[in-house]
Amino acid sequence: MTAVDPWAEPVTPVRRSWMGWLFLANLGLWLGIYAPIQVLLPQQAELLAGTSKEAVFGLVTGVGAAVALVANPLIGLSSDRTTSRFGRRHPWTLGGALVGALGLVVLASASSVGAVVVGWCLVQAGLNGMLAALTSAVPDRVPVRQRAKVGGLVGTSQMLGTVLGAVLVTVVVSGLVAGYLACAVVVVAGAVLFVVLTPDARIAVRPRLRWRELWVSPRRHPDFAWAWCAHFMINLGNAFGTLYLLYFLGDVVRHPSPEDGLLVLMLLYGLALTLGAFAVGVWSDRSGRRRAWVYGSAFVMALAALLLAVWPTWTAALVAAPLLGVGFGGYWAVALALLTQVLPTAADRAKDLGVVNIANSLPQVVAPLLTTFVLASLGGYRGLFAVSATATLLAAVLVTRVRAVS
Repeated sequence: MTAVDPWAEPVTPVRRSWMGWLFLANLGLWLGIYAPIQVLLPQQAELLAGTSKEAVFGLVTGVGAAVALVANPLIGLSSDRTTSRFGRRHPWTLGGALVGALGLVVLASASSVGAVVVGWCLVQAGLNGMLAALTSAVPDRVPVRQRAKVGGLVGTSQMLGTVLGAVLVTVVVSGLVAGYLACAVVVVAGAVLFVVLTPDARIAVRPRLRWRELWVSPRRHPDFAWAWCAHFMINLGNAFGTLYLLYFLGDVVRHPSPEDGLLVLMLLYGLALTLGAFAVGVWSDRSGRRRAWVYGSAFVMALAALLLAVWPTWTAALVAAPLLGVGFGGYWAVALALLTQVLPTAADRAKDLGVVNIANSLPQVVAPLLTTFVLASLGGYRGLFAVSATATLLAAVLVTRVRAVS
């Protein structure tokens, strides 16, 4: 436990070891979400539904994302008001990991669409609770001048979770059961290490709860609202471009092994993302500028999507994957810094970041619903990638309205 004032703006730089444990906890969290989304759930949907695989996959991910929409801000709110002797964030980090792991175990034994929905809802509820606690650690602990660097680490952990998750469930282990159980172990291990090896501030008095403050008023906090909208559009564009990538490789590109092709693309994507996140994070912290890097990142991401819209081939995918990685890595490096700089109040950091995280989860609800229409009415996967580019560019327009951050 630590005597740090939980409401004060942090001024002492965090150590590399703290960054490392935060990185590993986030890595386990995102691996637990994206290995199922990218590989295991599509495979399971195809086994259970055959030619209706897209509809079943959309149903499962859509319902799970709806659970995430509720879980993230509510658990964040609870975290802000937790007076446990173990701290206010750590109990939710570990508890969320355990619930998420339970959901992965349920998925490993699921033999019906209903069981898959239940398991995925548990995963989303638990891991979004863990996400709310881990994300709030950044404004709790990290000074503004370090936040883009730490944001780059967090963004890198998300994408490396995607890459390493694909490696874990296609190369290291095989089969749905082994894949889900391996993900569960990684999730819990990351959470335990962070909880045991890092401090967590304790509050003695629970802040008063005002129900009208569950949401953030756009009128009272316009910078937060515009930043949230931009974050939502970036994630919506990314969801359009990546959720159905496995099916794109199999049905459009006609890759002889879509799973192996996806792994190659994710490796290129992850390497480029890591380089982009670290480079932009360092440059943004040194300059103190955030918005310009968002503009550049959104443009590069849109370029990657447009490339696939114009030229939907395996060669184009090999070029688009690192472009998307550089763009998304650069965006995440500055996004967390920008968003934490426009939070309304220190006392509600986790709740407000839970609202921010809705912008991560809501696209998982919206994208599957809209994708069915786009594929049927707007030119198939060409139209889908064009819509992805449009959403990403709109994010750059929206972030121009954020006035409090340069």
